[in-house]
Amino acid sequence: MSRARQPPLVTGISPKEGAAWTKVTIRGENLGTGPADLIGLSICGHNCLLTAEWMSASKIVCRVGPAKDDKGEIIVTTKSGGLGTSTVSFKLIRPERIGILDQSAVWVDEMNYYDMRTNRNKGISPLSLRPSNPLGIEIDKGKIPQKDMELTFPGMSGDFTSENFSATWYLIENHAGSSFEQLKIAASNLKKQATKKNEGSLAYVKGGLSTFFEAQDALSAIHQRLESDGTEKVEGSMTQRLENILNRASDTADTLFQEVLGRKDKADSTRNALNVLQRFKFLFNLPLNIERNIQKGDYDVVINDYEKAKSLFGNTEVPVFKKVYAEVETRIGALRSLLLEKLLQTPSTLHDQKRYIRYLSDLHAPGDPAWQCIYAQHKWILQLMQNCRDEFISGQRGEEHALEHSLGAGVLDLEGDTRPSALGRLSHTASLKRGGSLRTPRPSTWRFETPQQVQFVEKLSDVVIGQLPNFWKLWISYVNGSLFSETGEKSGQVEKSKKNARQRQNDFKKMIEELTNRLVKLIRGALLPTTLPQGELSLYGGWENKTELTGAWLTQIIHTVRGCHDALSALEIPNDLLQVIQDLLLELRVHCLMVTLLHTTEDVKRLAEKEDWVVDNEGITSLPSQFEQCMVQMLQSLKEPLEIKPGEINVRKFPATVNALIVARVAQVSEQRLLIILSNCQYLERHTFLNLADHFEKHGFTGTEKITRVSVDAVRELDRKLFDAYIERRADPIAGSLEPGIYAGYFDWRDCQTPTDSISSKEILKMVKHGGKRGQNHMKCSFSFPGVRNYLKEALVNIITVHAEVFTVSKDLVPRVLSKIVESVADEMCRLMQCVSSFSKNGALQVHTGMHIHTVTEPSSFKLALDALPQLHSGADKK
Repeated sequence: MSRARQPPLVTGISPKEGAAWTKVTIRGENLGTGPADLIGLSICGHNCLLTAEWMSASKIVCRVGPAKDDKGEIIVTTKSGGLGTSTVSFKLIRPERIGILDQSAVWVDEMNYYDMRTNRNKGISPLSLRPSNPLGIEIDKGKIPQKDMELTFPGMSGDFTSENFSATWYLIENHAGSSFEQLKIAASNLKKQATKKNEGSLAYVKGGLSTFFEAQDALSAIHQRLESDGTEKVEGSMTQRLENILNRASDTADTLFQEVLGRKDKADSTRNALNVLQRFKFLFNLPLNIERNIQKGDYDVVINDYEKAKSLFGNTEVPVFKKVYAEVETRIGALRSLLLEKLLQTPSTLHDQKRYIRYLSDLHAPGDPAWQCIYAQHKWILQLMQNCRDEFISGQRGEEHALEHSLGAGVLDLEGDTRPSALGRLSHTASLKRGGSLRTPRPSTWRFETPQQVQFVEKLSDVVIGQLPNFWKLWISYVNGSLFSETGEKSGQVEKSKKNARQRQNDFKKMIEELTNRLVKLIRGALLPTTLPQGELSLYGGWENKTELTGAWLTQIIHTVRGCHDALSALEIPNDLLQVIQDLLLELRVHCLMVTLLHTTEDVKRLAEKEDWVVDNEGITSLPSQFEQCMVQMLQSLKEPLEIKPGEINVRKFPATVNALIVARVAQVSEQRLLIILSNCQYLERHTFLNLADHFEKHGFTGTEKITRVSVDAVRELDRKLFDAYIERRADPIAGSLEPGIYAGYFDWRDCQTPTDSISSKEILKMVKHGGKRGQNHMKCSFSFPGVRNYLKEALVNIITVHAEVFTVSKDLVPRVLSKIVESVADEMCRLMQCVSSFSKNGALQVHTGMHIHTVTEPSSFKLALDALPQLHSGADKK
């Protein structure tokens, strides 16, 4: 008969060689239509059907049994195709068996250990040969998490060998996407496998039927022997004897092999211990490796090893592992403390700070190491600033090197050397050039020539600019999360850092404000102590015994503080945090202006000591020229404080009347010197202020017209006050002598004698002119005034004296001074005449004669007085 299918053909086997019970995969053609169609499978002559698992018509999986032949073919037999053939062969490797008394220099694999006492003719358990796909259909793994399965099926398992096996769990886990038709096929396959196993067991028994027959024959022989000996009636006699023989054999064997078995057990224990040590040597060596790497500073290696150990043994329940891991945690705790100590140690570089913070973060250190570092740096900078002030106040120059050591890298070097300062070390483009410094090379005597306040401000600025930039950059790194991962791999730490930074923004802002306020207060204490509250003078003041600074030194300080502000602005620190420095700069500039102006005032005051009162042809002394020189020098020294930097306020609104103020401070002098000052004031108004206006324009000042106008007004006001003072000094005595002179000797206008003679106007003018030419010798002149009373003579001589005094200084002042004095005398005469109730004829003639003399010099001034007199009617009286 012709068969429906071709016979099976084996074309491949993997692996091609192996020991007994090796799992192999057989491939070929026509290997059966299903598990039930497979009725035979032999490898190297050994029946392997019991372990066979049909996968498809081209694939079968089974285990190789302990065949007799070392090499043989693979024969597959099916119902549909019959006995098959093979184009490949399998080589059975027989492991070398080592007896209990044989010496061996290699470790015996425990998995393949062969025990002659227990392994003889031992069959393999079918459960150990469970198929990987019991349903025989395509496996479609589901995506449901294991935790969800455990919550849905509490106490159950998806492992079909488990006692708590759940078929629903297994189907959801391995066949979630299988169709109902496929599940039907799977159920059919399960039934066929169960049938095959039953048949396989029967076939296995059939294969060992001879053994059963031999056992039956042995039992029958024993039974016959017992019957022939007649010992079957003696219950247990033969079996008891056999038992005794076996016990003696066992005792003899134990005696013979006890030492060998003991060595074997010890070797097994040692082998097991070495296997554990070899397998877990990483953990056992970790404490020592951590200690060595810490000493070498390889903190990255320590952190990587710790992370690995934590993931492997963090939750272990093995006592020995827990003990070793506890020691690892102890070493890591000590490392955390060491790194935190290094982090908070000062001084340190920004690179080291970031490195230690990252290490502590990777080691899961408690708290917030980054914020602890920021807080420690803040306190340290404050202490540096205060130490700088205390060192200068104490004057202990011998402690200079100790202070430098505390700052690190010579931040507060007190020697006037030529090393670049922190201002020079900080590079930015806008305000400070790269590699530049606010200091210039200084001679060796700089320290002794420069005031302490100037040195202090420079050192303090070095402290701030040397430390605050790194402090600010550390905060920026804390805010953007770059402290923990520059590549952004540890996003959790980055987000946590940003969250903490947002919560501490106000605290950090207060830190910056405290630093800038401390800087400003320390500088105020040294330069502007009156601007500090009384309670802060003890902390920031103490410079009372130091030298008062001049405008030139204040200009250098302004330059230093400006450089400090520009350096901090280059870090993009918000302007509101630096506003306090801008306010200080404004006050320093104003203070520099005031000091410069006051010193200029003092210089102008001292010009009085140089005044020789020698008048030139124009009626002025050298004082205006010297004053102009002082003002020009002042303008040159005010260039720095008047310069307007970005963000600064224009302080050119200083009082324009400063020039008049300086002039007004000239001390009170004699009447003649008052005249000289009046003459100088005229020169200031007409010449000096015009020259100063040109200098102002050359130095970049705007609005010189207003400055000139206001200054001229101030000088005019000064001129007015000085003129009034001079007139008061000269006119009051003359006017005051009129009334006593008139009424001397109980004179009465109603009863007086007739005047005897008169004087002509030409003669009076001649006397005035003569007296003016004679100058200071006018008191030696003898004039006669016939018919004129003595009070008039005295008044006229005094007026001539004033004329001579003014003329010797400046003839331009004569009309102005004389007219004012005569006006004052006329006012007094008018008042006196208005007080007379009545005049006699002689009295009227007498008073008209006196008035006539005064009207020669200033006719208009006596008009009111003449109007108050009685008129003369006689022509002779008028003549």
